[in-house]
Amino acid sequence: MRHAPSVPARHPLLLPGLARAQPAWPARPVRVIVPFPPGQATDIMARLLSEQLGQRLGQPFVVDNRAGGAGLPGMELIAKAAPDGHTLGMASSGPLSINPAVMAKLPYDVERDFVPIALVFTTPLIAVVHPGAGIESLAALVARAKAAPGQLDYASGGPGSSLHLAAEAFCQQAGIRLNHIPYRGSAPAMTDLIAGNVKLMFDSLAAALPHIQGGRVKALGVTSAARMPQLPELPTVAEAAGLPGFEVLGWAGLIAPAGTPAPVVARLAAAVLEAVRGAPMAARIIDQGATPAPLGPEEFGGFIRSELIKLRAVAQAADVRLD
Repeated sequence: MRHAPSVPARHPLLLPGLARAQPAWPARPVRVIVPFPPGQATDIMARLLSEQLGQRLGQPFVVDNRAGGAGLPGMELIAKAAPDGHTLGMASSGPLSINPAVMAKLPYDVERDFVPIALVFTTPLIAVVHPGAGIESLAALVARAKAAPGQLDYASGGPGSSLHLAAEAFCQQAGIRLNHIPYRGSAPAMTDLIAGNVKLMFDSLAAALPHIQGGRVKALGVTSAARMPQLPELPTVAEAAGLPGFEVLGWAGLIAPAGTPAPVVARLAAAVLEAVRGAPMAARIIDQGATPAPLGPEEFGGFIRSELIKLRAVAQAADVRLD
């Protein structure tokens, strides 16, 4: 008896889809699901990108905000959409790397349910302290924390948030213990930092910059591997605290449901990379406190996997779990 040859299992993060005969694409407007509310950073970038893609690909790209539940409903909607290239997602580090790191049960599987198209931008966090805290540098902060373990408070936007995990990654690499004070969002955390009720927090560059410029908080370091053009005098955390290789980033990119045809993914990726590398969109990304980070499907897939591994290790070491 002859047996049909076995077919290797397809890994969505490596192989976007099997080539097959397809009608012309895009044949109608393309929906871009954003699992966050309007005005949030990923939403702003999705709208900028959608305008660029519409110009390049000849059909409107329309943003559809599906906010709530840590991005879970929107991500589930992307996962279950028809894989024909007419429904995409603009997803960030939260749903793609933080949620899998801190939640045991998700209505989607990052590696099974999505194919990466292109990374669009990265954005660092900034370590900031109250000006009256008497902490002039990250090196001084580490020394104080080692002298009095668990006595120095830091704020975050909530358990399992990017701000929380960034602080925990810093503590783990620096070998210190800080006392976590979670808030319901970064805005109230920053309000209490400005009031002097807590001494330290990690916040996004876009959110922290006005307070840094106004002297309400003092910036000590940025979590990117390189200094930011918006604050060229501010050292990286790696430089300021003597932590080689330290890097914690927020990021977002375009994804599609698993099974989206490879030719569609390739055409989309080429259009996204061309847009992000172009001067007009790159300038807009920088204006938002982010960095253009054009990576194609294979590189973006590898980036997602590396972020998953890193954040799972941080969350497990800090025993951060949300369910």
